[in-house]
Amino acid sequence: MTKKALIYIIPLLLLVHCAQVFGVSFPDKPEPSHFYVDQAGLVDQVAGANIDEVAGLLLRQERVPIYVVTIPSLMTYGARSKGIERYATMLFNHWGIGWKERNYGILLLVSKGDRKARIELGKSWAGRYDDQAQEIMDDLIISAFKRGDFATGITDGVRGLDAMARGLALPKATVPVWFWPAVLLGGLFLIMLIINFFKSGRSGWAWLLIAAIGAIVLILFKILSLLPSSSSDGFGGGTGGGGGATGSW
Repeated sequence: MTKKALIYIIPLLLLVHCAQVFGVSFPDKPEPSHFYVDQAGLVDQVAGANIDEVAGLLLRQERVPIYVVTIPSLMTYGARSKGIERYATMLFNHWGIGWKERNYGILLLVSKGDRKARIELGKSWAGRYDDQAQEIMDDLIISAFKRGDFATGITDGVRGLDAMARGLALPKATVPVWFWPAVLLGGLFLIMLIINFFKSGRSGWAWLLIAAIGAIVLILFKILSLLPSSSSDGFGGGTGGGGGATGSW
């Protein structure tokens, strides 16, 4: 390659590199009294108050900061090509979460449009808590996201991260408000079904309902078996030096 060609190629490569670096943007830091930035509109007033209370207390007592960030999508901040793991690390570093001498910061990043979430841990965690972070992600955060309850998933995730930071047992997921009424109604319906079945046998509505449900289940099973299988992306740790966990829904 001639020197003349290098004169044109090197500036071009530098220009591409700068475009990749400076094309990425970040949400502004929250006010000192708040611990979340909700650009995707997933955190209601009650959830926001819970996040601030739990995170504020942990910061005062243990000097471990937890911040929650929700974004509409990675594309919104020019980070589509980075992926949520890389962007979470970049945001973590851009904000400077934690301190050099005590680098135990925690970031929970949720990208609604990409249907992905990431727990990013500061370097002092040194990858020792990846399993617990993944358990929090799977059992407390993603399980709620799959039923569309983002506020509960985020607040449960913060409670789980708080317990992890304190060395306590991880909490159980919050049961939805409709769960126990649904169990009660289901139990009553099952009792009525059994009574009708024994009274009327195959001539009653219970037998027809059981047959209809069985047929629907078989049809759905057949349809699902024909669909291509999907895989999860990004599980198994972070790129920021301290470990973490990623989830999708």
